[in-house]
Amino acid sequence: MSIDTAKGVLGDATVAELEAALRGTVVRPGDADYDEARSVWNAAHDKHPALIVRCAGTADVVRAVEFARSQDLLVAVRGGAHSIAGFSTCDDGIVIDLSAMKGAVVDPVRRRVVAQAGMTWGDLDHETQAFGLAVTGGLVSSTGISGFTLGGGVGWLLRRHGLASDNVTAAEVVTADGRVVRADPREHPELFWALRGGGGNFGVVTSLEYELHPVGPQVLGGLIFYPAAEARQVITRWREEFDRMPDDLTTLVNLTTAPPLPFLPPEVHGTRVVIVGGMYAGDPAAGEAAVAPLRSLGTPIADVMGPLPYTGMQTLIDPLWTRGAHNYFTSAFIEPSDTAIDAVLRHHLTTPTPRSELHLHQLGGAFARVPAEATAFSQRDSGVLCNVIARSPDTTDFDAHIAWARAARREISRNGHGAMYVNFTGDAAEDKVRASYPEAVHERLVRVKDAYDPTNMFRLNQNIRPSAAA
Repeated sequence: MSIDTAKGVLGDATVAELEAALRGTVVRPGDADYDEARSVWNAAHDKHPALIVRCAGTADVVRAVEFARSQDLLVAVRGGAHSIAGFSTCDDGIVIDLSAMKGAVVDPVRRRVVAQAGMTWGDLDHETQAFGLAVTGGLVSSTGISGFTLGGGVGWLLRRHGLASDNVTAAEVVTADGRVVRADPREHPELFWALRGGGGNFGVVTSLEYELHPVGPQVLGGLIFYPAAEARQVITRWREEFDRMPDDLTTLVNLTTAPPLPFLPPEVHGTRVVIVGGMYAGDPAAGEAAVAPLRSLGTPIADVMGPLPYTGMQTLIDPLWTRGAHNYFTSAFIEPSDTAIDAVLRHHLTTPTPRSELHLHQLGGAFARVPAEATAFSQRDSGVLCNVIARSPDTTDFDAHIAWARAARREISRNGHGAMYVNFTGDAAEDKVRASYPEAVHERLVRVKDAYDPTNMFRLNQNIRPSAAA
């Protein structure tokens, strides 16, 4: 059976030849598992690729890249498939699916792990916590390690150990011409620099090597719920604690609607609340003094902060972030001024759905101490990252929900320098990409793109356009 693509028709013999060269499998339209294989976590993106190549290893990735190049196919690369902006799927092109590539080798002596790019943070934490080690990971355990890391990687260890990308020591990459290269400080150093914050622009990353740190197995963390009526006081007092917080403590504020959790009074369910989350990465006993100020920011509705396994902290909010909802994320690096707080509070009062939220991530600590020129992620001087999230169980009025998120971001971003977090830019737009990087950083990223992907084969991302495509 032939397959229609945006560039023409793929004959059955051509696809069969590709499949014969793989250890993994090819999924075609009409196959029994096609609908499952094409779906992603974010239901806002419902695409129909011409082919899905489920890779079993790096050699399969090479074959898939060569095939895509020979057939001039649009390429989407999929790791964990959260696909907030829809980049891990496409219409009529080829999806290079890495999700079966879940191997990890932990070296507890050197405190390193080599992790294949199909792993989620739940997978990787499972392996590294066996040795009492961890690296900054996603707040939702089903998040894939690769896309998260390549765009930066904000998590509960950010102030103690920096971004996920700050902890990358090497990467294996399949480039647009089908080469397999190792990028580290000695081999392909410019590519290594670009991968840490430049997103998936430069090839298919098949594995990442991370530096690990002693964390857990027990940490001190959790959530404290405050009424929305005290939101201004809570955020203002939270901001005032920044200079006194140790680097071992990473916190965030979530302005949301209270879910029907058993530890919340029934009368609170469905009302707007302010949640202060935090994790102390050191000895839980020592962390009690550090988190004490978080308990007196207002009048707590519920305090569920205490000792728990690190893996428990990493999965704490998983039940609220299941697959199948429609999601739109956007962001801004800001200073938490009174004006910024005013804007955040106004937009909290107009959230379009109960699961639409505004997150204020505390930065600083180890994150801020990385020199701006050390990695492509160079937005190190802001105090807070604000993520604006529109989330709905279905498509009803979702365009209006997106408009709410964009309007909120537009107003809140006036309290910063306009930069976005590249993992949360909402959708593909050149102006958003340019706003995410200083001019000199963007120019350097273009030079790396010219060297490794001059035809822009890998363009389903927050795209750094090569010179030839400018």
